[in-house]
Amino acid sequence: MRASLAAPRRYVENARSLLREKACKEEGYYQDTKYVRLAGHAAYSGVLLALDRILGGKQKGRKSVEWYKEELGKIDRRALTTFVAAYDTLHLSMSYDGNPDAKVALAGLEQADQLIEWVELRLA
Repeated sequence: MRASLAAPRRYVENARSLLREKACKEEGYYQDTKYVRLAGHAAYSGVLLALDRILGGKQKGRKSVEWYKEELGKIDRRALTTFVAAYDTLHLSMSYDGNPDAKVALAGLEQADQLIEWVELRLA
């Protein structure tokens, strides 16, 4: 089933590439927050793509973070906790705020990997 999650993994890998090649890390901080924002958005999008494979679609309207939280809460509380952390790190801290701390980005990318692996195990 690994092939089915190639797109979400590619999003996270693209985020890593942006940080590595464009964000200019110096002494533990990224110098160009534009690329931190882009990387956060890419990784968070990969998480959502993966979760959509297991959660399916919403009947009406656009999916919100609350919808994802509610649906994950029905399935696995640990995955919900990881999702909340990933949302806060990747979407809010990186995508919106452009937090330049490399440790924050590393934690967010690890959370994205954990969620994608969790979906992969569920689909197996």
